[in-house]
Amino acid sequence: MKKVFIAGPYTNGDVAQNVKLAMDVANIIIEEGHAPYCPHLTHFLHMNQAQPYEKWLELDKEYLKICDVLIRLKGNSNGADGEVKLAEKLNIPIFYNLKELISYLNNDV
Repeated sequence: MKKVFIAGPYTNGDVAQNVKLAMDVANIIIEEGHAPYCPHLTHFLHMNQAQPYEKWLELDKEYLKICDVLIRLKGNSNGADGEVKLAEKLNIPIFYNLKELISYLNNDV
């Protein structure tokens, strides 16, 4: 089972649509037998107890360090761009296409 970090827009555009898209991708990854980390779900923690934006990015990057692969969802996002840079630094494979990610996951396990 591979750990997949989902990087994509959260605050740019419609937050609800961004969270929904990330959750949809997470569910596909689960259905394929892998373990997604969906930082967009911190949206609900933030609703319960707000934290500075930077705190959420810090926490997300800690989880990225233990992930096997990253998928970058479409859309402008400074946070997701920073996560991609960290993944590059850590030599974590990066995908920009869900179909290619799934193919990689199912052939690399």
